[in-house]
Amino acid sequence: MTVSSALNINRVVGQHANLEITTHGSNWYYAVCALMGACTLLFMGLSFMKPQSDRLFHYIMVGATGVACIAYFAMGSNLGQVPIQAEFVRPRSRWGVGAAGTREIFYARYIDWVITTPLLLLGVLLTAGVPTPTILATLLADEIMIVTGLIGALTRTRFKWGFWAFGTAALLFIVYELLFDARRHASTLGGAPKKTFMFCGSFLIFLWLLYPIAWGLSEGGNVIHPDGEAVFYGVLDILAKPVFGLMLILGHRKISSSQLGLRIRNRSQTTSEKYNPSADIHPEGPGENVGGPAANTTGGNTPATPTHV
Repeated sequence: MTVSSALNINRVVGQHANLEITTHGSNWYYAVCALMGACTLLFMGLSFMKPQSDRLFHYIMVGATGVACIAYFAMGSNLGQVPIQAEFVRPRSRWGVGAAGTREIFYARYIDWVITTPLLLLGVLLTAGVPTPTILATLLADEIMIVTGLIGALTRTRFKWGFWAFGTAALLFIVYELLFDARRHASTLGGAPKKTFMFCGSFLIFLWLLYPIAWGLSEGGNVIHPDGEAVFYGVLDILAKPVFGLMLILGHRKISSSQLGLRIRNRSQTTSEKYNPSADIHPEGPGENVGGPAANTTGGNTPATPTHV
């Protein structure tokens, strides 16, 4: 089935907007879908090169690119979208928008982001050894950012910009946590964790600051055509998931979970040792406050000092 025939068939699934993607936009979405799927397999394959206890960051990126693959398949099929009356109906210009009453809004994109962006953020925060309370607060801000972006995109009036402001404020909080709090914890760890955090964290901040601009030009201001929106968001997502994921995984080649204050058991421990789960629970959670009990040579558990101060 060709892309154009898929778009024509999907016209009977539900209402479609006056301004929606063309076959060019659909082709691009399918291309990004294929790239996300290939990276999912790549990251999963690379995970087998690490001990089972050190595969957490591989699994985080497998989840991010895997979910994105499904979302991009939906958008390439012109599904997961609703027509929304545009606040600004613009004449045809060099941007190629053209006169339109309603614009296609992909809610599938936000379902993707509400799952994948916390995973990306979690990978960076765990690399820095950030304590659990700070991680939870930062992830909550991330969810607020995505949900307010979706509500704003589905709003037909100027109130959409209020939701954009809420989402941008949440983004700035995340940037603050990464630039100051998380960086301080990463500096305490030093070595490869610090280097990986600084590289990946800076890269993620730069990319995420571009998303509100993309939103303002597409769902918000109706300035660029949905095909242009597809390219803008697609390039950002490629950089923020496959490229960022490869950077994160390569950075963790010489980092073990114990260096980050994480206590993750190998499968062999569950079968060859008498394991006491309650002994591994620290009231402070992961991060700088966790040392976690370490097994001694006799098979019993003795308290260990924290992995870092």
